[in-house]
Amino acid sequence: MSNNNLRKVDVIFSPYSVEPYDILKKVKQRKKEDVIQELIDSGLRGRGGAGFPTGLKWKFAAQQKSDQKYVICNADEGEPGTFKDRKLLVEVPRKVISGMAICAWAVGATKGFIYLRREYRYLIPELEKEIKLYDKYAKDIELDFTIEIFLGAGAYVCGEETALIESMEGKRGEPRNKPPYPIQEGYLGKPTTVNNVETLASATMVCRIGADEYKSLGTDDQHGSKLFSISGDSPKEGVHELELGMSVEDFANEFGDGDTKAVQVGGVAGFCIPRKQFKSSIIGEGNTTGGSTMIFNSTRSMYNVLHNYLDFYAEESCGQCTPCRIGTQQLLKGIEAVKAGTKPPEYLDQLSKLAETMRLTSKCGLGQSVTNSFSSIVKNFREEMIF
Repeated sequence: MSNNNLRKVDVIFSPYSVEPYDILKKVKQRKKEDVIQELIDSGLRGRGGAGFPTGLKWKFAAQQKSDQKYVICNADEGEPGTFKDRKLLVEVPRKVISGMAICAWAVGATKGFIYLRREYRYLIPELEKEIKLYDKYAKDIELDFTIEIFLGAGAYVCGEETALIESMEGKRGEPRNKPPYPIQEGYLGKPTTVNNVETLASATMVCRIGADEYKSLGTDDQHGSKLFSISGDSPKEGVHELELGMSVEDFANEFGDGDTKAVQVGGVAGFCIPRKQFKSSIIGEGNTTGGSTMIFNSTRSMYNVLHNYLDFYAEESCGQCTPCRIGTQQLLKGIEAVKAGTKPPEYLDQLSKLAETMRLTSKCGLGQSVTNSFSSIVKNFREEMIF
């Protein structure tokens, strides 16, 4: 296990020393329940942000009785500051497609979709070539699972799996009430397993190296490696694969510019960690797993950062539920009023209560996660909200 020291690894982006479809072929020779158990034992969690145990999701999906099941690769990647999934689809698409096929075989699905962010439509020609190659391989090993590409329309909320499914069915992209969950009633009312791009590529590698080797990386709570999309005040911007368990201090020392005052972990939906908490904060434990990490140095106005975040949330709210629809606008207007002096500094406390109410009452992760960035920035950089 990690000692919280930053450790670069090469698991997901390792070269094709073994053809991913050969991994699929070997997996197909095993018992389905054994493959699912290996995913459970590995401790792999969803890499899209929610962090639900991947093996358990597959197990629950496999238990569903239905004449048709689906697997969806969530490649919407709408979280600001995240660009890891695009890199995976460009550099190691076979690991992603193989992960979809392994999942489909394990849960009993025969149809799959890559839900592709509209801004990534330029990837379609190469992805279609990869899918054709997969089709030939699937035929050779007698695997009844086909894959299509579905192009999203650019809505942030469609990163949420039920809103994604709604849009695939030709409806407005809005989150559904849960339960039932997608693994029970998903696309077209059938059991549907939705996994992030990185999750599927990681599942392929778990099947390649085994659960024990995979969980030797990381911590007791978060196993394995993770892709981080690093942006902001960093001389090393880009996608880096790191072992989970490093402290924010080690992260800032490695990727910051020497003057880092805050790190936003998990994108706009995540938490803003100030310099005074760098030693005690561990990336991957208690933080979202989306992978966006934005680095800010002392020249940055955290008021401007928060304003940018809230402006984004207000624009991207689907408007379905009142806490999110109204709350995002009021938070934005509220910090503007405090900054302008038309509201007293104490008004920030009322806004923080509003953000907490949104966390408890909003229908989906968009409204629920506003409080993460809002409260962490207001709490740790309060003076910048006022002066």
